[in-house]
Amino acid sequence: MGDSIKEQTTRPPPNRGASIPDTEAAGPDSITIAEWRRTNAIDPAAQIRLVKLSHMCYQHPNLPDIITFLQDFGMRVVKQTDDKVWLRGYGTDPYVYYAQRGPLEFLGGTFLVESLADLKRASRLPGASAIKDLDDAPGGGRLVTVRDPEGFPVNLLFGQEEAEAGTLPPKLEANSEADKPRTRKFLRFQPGPAGVHKLGHFGLCVQQFDEQVRWYTKTFNLIPSDFIYVPTDGDRKMVAMFAHIDRGQDNVDHHTFFVASNPTSHVHHSSYEVHDLDTQQLGHQWLARKGYKSVWGIGRHLLGSQIFDYWWDTSGFMVEHYADGDLVNEDTPIGFTKAGHESLAVWGPEVPEGFLD
Repeated sequence: MGDSIKEQTTRPPPNRGASIPDTEAAGPDSITIAEWRRTNAIDPAAQIRLVKLSHMCYQHPNLPDIITFLQDFGMRVVKQTDDKVWLRGYGTDPYVYYAQRGPLEFLGGTFLVESLADLKRASRLPGASAIKDLDDAPGGGRLVTVRDPEGFPVNLLFGQEEAEAGTLPPKLEANSEADKPRTRKFLRFQPGPAGVHKLGHFGLCVQQFDEQVRWYTKTFNLIPSDFIYVPTDGDRKMVAMFAHIDRGQDNVDHHTFFVASNPTSHVHHSSYEVHDLDTQQLGHQWLARKGYKSVWGIGRHLLGSQIFDYWWDTSGFMVEHYADGDLVNEDTPIGFTKAGHESLAVWGPEVPEGFLD
């Protein structure tokens, strides 16, 4: 005879989402950036000052295959030689991805720095390269490569000239149940790759997590946005850090750099911003129809809020599209989240086994 009153009243309510202040989202255990600096003896005056993440660098044995994949992923070739290629998005970066022919190797993420003095300071770090001119690269500039405690390369660039930005895709009007601005306008879409705007972040899996966190946050103006922890004997062991570039009151992406504890050290992924969810979904279908291998997605992350989809490239490196990410600044508190599948995504397919291996 239908549901009882008790059954009706104990059923869960419909799901909902909300845009809440960062101070609320960070939770009761959060700390301020000022507290973080005091506790960890961070001296901003001693740091190499990063401005933004510019591009990724990789070495691939099959250059034609990776070029085809990256074009299907949403980039376009801006310059190519017999053994090198530079690909860009539609933002102001002259390129967001550099690849050269050779045995498979991760060649590091590249950050723009504030000044030539920062570049010179970097060149004096243990194991750093000499300053070299990027005469053949779009936008030019001068580059230094340093090594973190586990030997991962970090590239620092100064003097690069910006490119002219491409045309932004149109912003779609969305009708909700109470607000319907899209009157006599119908949505239509064109199949194709999800055009890349810019490089957003990259992540590393490391064996010496605490040492790596100390090195990155002391050497550069990288600030944790969130930590992920596991409970241990009444305490908390930090196992992952999402970090942003400290630009004071300027709003920046929730994370530009990600590092996670792992038994083996390797680059985890690099991530590229696209326009919106529809762009991303169409790009996801495009890659699937081309026969590329999906890793995970489409879904929405918890920390950073990005809508994501991850893919294996033709060499076995992981790359990600993302859209609709959070922004932070120096007033955003640092949050702490317990490790678990729910800390990685709020909706989407189940986290694949070994995703962080």
